[in-house]
Amino acid sequence: MSGPLAGIRVIDLSTVVMGPYAAQILGDLGADVVKIESPGDTVRVGTYQRTPGMTPLSLAVNRNKRSVALNLKDDEQRAQALRLIDSADALITNMRPGALARLGLTYEHVAERNPKLVYAHAQGFRSDSPQAGNAAYDETIQASSGLVDLTNRAIGKPVYLPTILGDKVSALTIVYSVLAALLHQRKTGEGQYVEVPMTDTMIAFNLVEHLAGHTFEPPTGRTGFALSMSEGHQAVPTKDGLACVIPYNPQNFRDFFTAAGRPDLAEDPRVNGDHIDSADAGGLHELIEECSPTLTTDEWAEVCAKHSIPFAPVLELDCAEDDPYVAAGGLIQRVAHPTEGPIKTVGIPVRFSATPASIRRLPSLPGQDTEEVLKELDA
Repeated sequence: MSGPLAGIRVIDLSTVVMGPYAAQILGDLGADVVKIESPGDTVRVGTYQRTPGMTPLSLAVNRNKRSVALNLKDDEQRAQALRLIDSADALITNMRPGALARLGLTYEHVAERNPKLVYAHAQGFRSDSPQAGNAAYDETIQASSGLVDLTNRAIGKPVYLPTILGDKVSALTIVYSVLAALLHQRKTGEGQYVEVPMTDTMIAFNLVEHLAGHTFEPPTGRTGFALSMSEGHQAVPTKDGLACVIPYNPQNFRDFFTAAGRPDLAEDPRVNGDHIDSADAGGLHELIEECSPTLTTDEWAEVCAKHSIPFAPVLELDCAEDDPYVAAGGLIQRVAHPTEGPIKTVGIPVRFSATPASIRRLPSLPGQDTEEVLKELDA
């Protein structure tokens, strides 16, 4: 087993994406992750699957784990789950508090048996809030954290972002919180309860830049980071595609306009001061969009590299596997799955010089590893 977390055992008692994604990252880093699967995980149901229970989403969040099927409503099988938890360093769950209490799987229950356990519980809202027991999905978290307000103010429509950002940011928060608690555990032998409320996590995430003028008392302006809230804050067309071209300082703008064959715009007073006024951002972006089709994407890449203008071509996900950057980094890998045949999996983006992370085990069928894991308890 390789990776910086080799020798750590994690129990994944979670469903859908947030908890499983966090547990998978810990598995990528070398932890022995045992996923306890009780009937009803919605991630196991969906389109595009070849084998029942092996959806694209389940394949995306369940590698480097062993799957143990246990019906937690059955007394005998719940007892087996508790024995597995006794053997663990950490547990991740996103079950609602009421369900955990009915099953005897709250932190208080399991810490009495395993006091060194790091118990990470993620849910939509804080446990001491009136919303504690409410169902939470990524869209509800985007709304409750202010993200929908930002999209509404930026584009005039209260749309949800086309990615499950709340789930994935919360998953990353679970990972770093568990790692911090494991460090404390290694120093003291003590476990602890770690609560990761999704709404709180996303409010903190969103307000890094968007607290803005409300940072001060009294406020010096509105919330919302002006540059990213400006009208037209989007990729622009090139002669043959789409690209992100983001001049950030006056020299960037002057070099861009000159390369576009518009030296007249390089004389614009808005790009000849000490900085770019945020009030001018919208108007200047319109000029960028007007000028960008004069060159191809590759030509703009060369110009922007020469003049240190922030630039990136727009990656089309359907073509991502063939992108030179993606291919060179192994970010999409072709593998042979024991039951699914040829599949693609996302590579590990982090590199360790001494303890490399690795993909050691492809996602299991539901309950595939039950016998193996339970035998280990009696070894």
